[in-house]
Amino acid sequence: MSLPCPHFATAMEDLPPYLDVCPTCVEMGSEWVHLRQCLVCGKTGCCDNSPNRHATAHANETGHALIRSAQPGEIWAWCYPDSAFFVPGDDGGWELFEE
Repeated sequence: MSLPCPHFATAMEDLPPYLDVCPTCVEMGSEWVHLRQCLVCGKTGCCDNSPNRHATAHANETGHALIRSAQPGEIWAWCYPDSAFFVPGDDGGWELFEE
């Protein structure tokens, strides 16, 4: 199976379940809008519509390139360096979403 972008080579094969909170926001007493999970280490953080943008901050601090939605009913991934959006592929992996 080919990788949809080279950054998927760093993705975990068996991710832990994502959390239903942004732990950093909880620590700060802040709120979030949506949640994202790092596909490299499994950390859950808040989205860029949230006041603190912890998922992007995590990517910037660690260099971890990939996230997925941690919202129930949403199945997509994003690559920060490639600014690329991915959806589930027919083979069970991810494929680039092209309009």
